[in-house]
Formats: sequence, C-alpha cells, structure tokens
Amino acid sequence: MSDEVPAPAEPRRHPLGEITVEAVGGSVVGNRYPANFDVLHVDPALPFAAVADGMGAGEGSRRAGTTAMGTLVAQVRAAWPDVGPRQLRAAVAGVQSAVRAAGAGLAELTGCTLTALLVEPDGGQGWLLQLGDSRAYRLRDGLLELMTVDHTAAWLGVLHGWYPADSPAAARARYQLTRYAGHPGEPEADLLAVSLRPGDVWLLCTDGVSDQVDYHLTRELLAAPRPEEAVRDLLGATLEAGGDDNATAVIVRVHAATPH
Repeated sequence: MSDEVPAPAEPRRHPLGEITVEAVGGSVVGNRYPANFDVLHVDPALPFAAVADGMGAGEGSRRAGTTAMGTLVAQVRAAWPDVGPRQLRAAVAGVQSAVRAAGAGLAELTGCTLTALLVEPDGGQGWLLQLGDSRAYRLRDGLLELMTVDHTAAWLGVLHGWYPADSPAAARARYQLTRYAGHPGEPEADLLAVSLRPGDVWLLCTDGVSDQVDYHLTRELLAAPRPEEAVRDLLGATLEAGGDDNATAVIVRVHAATPH
C-alpha cells in the first residue's frame, strides 16, 4: 500500500469481563483538501472510540469536529462507568449545544458527523452512537455488515424509491445530511445496543473510507491478523482510489479474555 500512510499507533487493549477489546485508528488527508477535517479518538483508558467528519473545508468544519469530539470524550469520561442510553443521550445533547455555540460567531456552516462505539465495563454489550454518515461495520464469521444508517437525503431517497442509487439525483442528495452535530434542530443520535463476541472486528470510518473502498476489499482487509495492518491498508486503499477525501478508520477487535 501507499507509503504516504503514517504508521498507526499500537492498539489500546482493554480487558472487560470475558472479553478483551483492542482498538487502533489512523487518518490521511488525501488529495482533495489541504488539511484534515476528520477527527479521530481512540481512548487510552476506556473501551471507547469515535470518528467525526467536518462538513466542508473551512473554519466551521474544523471547529465542529474538534468541539464535538472533545465534548463527547469529556462527557463519556465523566459518566464512566455508568454508560447507557440515558448517559449517551445527555452526552449528545451536550455535543449539540457545544457545537452550535462554537459556530455562533461564524458566517458559515458549523457541523460534523459523529460515530462512536463504547463498550460497557463488564464487556456484556456495546453501544453504537450515530449522527450523520460516518459508518460502523461489523465483520462476524466472514460476514461484513453495515450496522448504521446514513442520515442523508440520498439514503431516504434510495430506500423509498425516489430515484435509483446511481442516479445524479442520488449523488446530489448524498451531501444533504438530515442529522449532524451542530444541526439547528439538535436531532438525537441513533443509539444501538450491540453484542460483542470473540472474533468480531468492528470498523468505524468516515465517508472517505466507505465511498472509496468497496465492500469486498474492506472485508478482505479487515481480516488481517493485526488491526494496525488493517487500518494502514484501508487508508492506503483510499489513496490508491484517488484520495478524494479525508479518510479516517478505527478498528476494534474482540478477543476472548486471557485466562489468569
């Protein structure tokens, strides 16, 4: 893969009851934008990872991503070990308020996507949090599944048959987000309780990955024996595809707990 991809950090490992999760992430600027408006977080102490993607390529995009991620991280850390729908919805409300405040003095859109995976302290289940069109996938027993829904007009249009998925109308609607952090209506995030089994591989990614790396290659790369290799190769694949967007990926792998 391309040597433009920086080497990912060592995975963070978290023993949680009968499982251990390890998480690692990385990001590349690509060739379209002069800077990276994606934001990545892999928590060093908690089984928690998230990605954000600013809308546009200006100051509003930068402020939205950094504010949303900083607020979410602070809220999750403050609530830990109490994690669940009540705490996560409160965290999202805090994110919405903070991002809107950060953009109050700007004459441009201040908004971003936000997708996160947080595992409960006993490893019994995880929570996916979703605003926008950054995605979460799960590879289990060889099947790669999209676990989130894109909050876009394009998704609604294709789902309801308004236009074909490969039509110009769908392409235009692809960038019309119906929910995002900083939205004036302060929409709630989707929250999904998920199981975690040894052998599972989770991918959180911005659309710079999902739009440029097809399903079959993504599934193949996620099966790499080391998650840092999979991150590196996924990001390399986005550059080989043209690097048309900032691209960010986090991989979370689930293992059986090591016997003592």
